[in-house]
Amino acid sequence: MIVLEGVTKSYEKGLPALSNMDLKIEDGEFVFVVGASGSGKSTFIKLLLKEIEPTEGRILIDNQDLTKIKRRNVPIFRRKLGVVFQDFRLLKDRTVYENVAFAQRVIERPNRVIKRNVPEVLTLMGLANKYKSLPKELSGGEQQRVALARALVNKPSILLADEPTGNLDPKNSIEIMRLLDEINARGTTVVVVTHNREIVNAMRKRVVRLRKGVIMSDEKEGVYVED
Repeated sequence: MIVLEGVTKSYEKGLPALSNMDLKIEDGEFVFVVGASGSGKSTFIKLLLKEIEPTEGRILIDNQDLTKIKRRNVPIFRRKLGVVFQDFRLLKDRTVYENVAFAQRVIERPNRVIKRNVPEVLTLMGLANKYKSLPKELSGGEQQRVALARALVNKPSILLADEPTGNLDPKNSIEIMRLLDEINARGTTVVVVTHNREIVNAMRKRVVRLRKGVIMSDEKEGVYVED
């Protein structure tokens, strides 16, 4: 599903953000990518989204070589991916329903499909009774669930979550991780980038630990014990 072969990413100054990274994530896996600030986590996510290009090596997602995708086709490629960020990135002047529907309208889904898919995913996220609410009327945990619903409404094969609990209290963090686990159980490949040690150690999933751009460990039911 996701393969990195000898991937190095260097910026203008300093050591490479990622150095000769080899990684394979199978279809349907749940993987944590962990590490302290400066370990290369953000660069890893940006490479998978094709926001930046590797300096060396190649990246394959669903057998598609990202280095060979033309710029005009990047939006089509990204439809395979659902993405959730720490800061939610909701449209503040749109309702919950419209925030989720927006992801469908971008790819020109017909209204009849939107009217079926949006309530379905809002129900999955426990937000069926919040569809008319604006983001400012929601708690942080609810806003992140809206972001999750928006990421999932197009039925992506891969969900990338970049510090999804970074702005949440422990109770809401546990709830978001429960939802991610449920999404994974339904067949979606889930990759979570985080530095939240408690969440990682509670979940007992595969853990890939980065340090200064290098994979230090990769354990099937890992724990995050140090940076």
